[in-house]
Amino acid sequence: MSPGSPGSPLSSASTGPVTAVARQVAAGRLRAVDAVTQALSRIERDNPALGAVVALRADPALAEARALDARLAAGEPAGRLAGVPVLVKDLEDVAGMATRKGSLLLADAPPARVDSLVPQRLRAHGAIVVGKTALPEFAVEGYTANLLTGVTRNPWNLDYSPGGSSGGSAAAVAAGLVPVATATDGGGSIRIPAAFCGLVGIKPTRGLVGRLRAPDWIDLSTEGPFATTVEDLRLLLEIEAGDVAGDPEAAPGRGIRGSRAHPELPVRLFVAERTSDLGPLPGPVAAVFAAAGSAFADLTGAPVEPLAPGTVFASGDPDLDWFTLAAAEHVVALGRDQVIAGLARMHPSTAQFLSAGLDVTLEEYIGARRRRFDYVLAMDDLLGADSLLLTPTVAVAGVLADGRLRAGDEVGALAPEVYSTAMQNVTGHPAITLPAGLCEGIPFGLQVTGPRFADGWLLDLAARWEAAYPWPRTAPGYDPFTA
Repeated sequence: MSPGSPGSPLSSASTGPVTAVARQVAAGRLRAVDAVTQALSRIERDNPALGAVVALRADPALAEARALDARLAAGEPAGRLAGVPVLVKDLEDVAGMATRKGSLLLADAPPARVDSLVPQRLRAHGAIVVGKTALPEFAVEGYTANLLTGVTRNPWNLDYSPGGSSGGSAAAVAAGLVPVATATDGGGSIRIPAAFCGLVGIKPTRGLVGRLRAPDWIDLSTEGPFATTVEDLRLLLEIEAGDVAGDPEAAPGRGIRGSRAHPELPVRLFVAERTSDLGPLPGPVAAVFAAAGSAFADLTGAPVEPLAPGTVFASGDPDLDWFTLAAAEHVVALGRDQVIAGLARMHPSTAQFLSAGLDVTLEEYIGARRRRFDYVLAMDDLLGADSLLLTPTVAVAGVLADGRLRAGDEVGALAPEVYSTAMQNVTGHPAITLPAGLCEGIPFGLQVTGPRFADGWLLDLAARWEAAYPWPRTAPGYDPFTA
């Protein structure tokens, strides 16, 4: 199978590192302290070139691992993630660590007093947090570079970005530094880095993973996982999912299978190079996407119905409305006066994004919020309970590490036509990115969008894809994390 085709002959469908480490620790064949030590050693060895990890808690992590080993030796039950080393995206709180969000404005932030929801849930199952990962400033960009911690690089090619905003986490997992690194997704921040780093990642249905407090992008953001295998991805989503008191969009009692019935295989596949009319795909991206879409259709046996860009939504463009909503809400979350005062100390892409948010009028913002209902209805009608939408996860082959598309460009915000992920955040539908070969040497992701609360169905289909087209567990030159 050629590098540009779906999948790769370079790997096997072996158990993923999350599942393997937890099983070995629970069975007493691996000490949690050894798993944590391995993670810390790999970070020390490989992170200087990657810039993925921005803070460590080595001594507390080792102490927690020793305590876990003692409890297990005394016969106490093991959690589903017993002894698994975890890195946490520096958008999320870890008790005792500062949350700096990649910003000079938060360089002196005090330590958090409690964990955010997902770190809390992972630790409740025995995972051990070893440190924090890089992100673009305030998580506003599709590449990972900021003025506080510098540039984060893709382990597949150090000249390129791992994507964003969960780029540090994706680079760390793809390089085998840890089995798990957390991620969030407000406009593609799970799926973009998963695609560029050769991982499988899912943005859950909005409401599946509850939220302890309102995110900066109120209606758009959710937490969720990526992983090296579908087995690990399913395990992580099962642990992360669950409602939270106070979240108006949480879905009480919903597991990853939801309550709607879905067929084993889709009845119909809609295929679109883009859902928005933002111009044609670059030639190499279009070619790899066509091959991946054809392979997915052959795998499922479902008939294909092509969709022309701009034909799905009649009342507007959810990708463009995303920028209106996210930018305006972020200004309010940070405080208008603080944004204006801090623009000169922000990364160019952040300053551009928030400057646009300062100019959003009330009418523009409310209009975009109202159109969300039309967009959700359009997707619900399109997919029903039995159909899927296939698109590229990202509409470019890759992004240079500092965020430029070409060497002669200026550093700043990526243009809307780069993205293919914001629509699902606006509508709330689940979307999974599947490793589907290489595009100009960088991993390519096939994005599959399903009906709301069809997250479990997407995972089932992803497992079929993985069995047919297995992918490398790490980037070339890096060793998979071992139990």
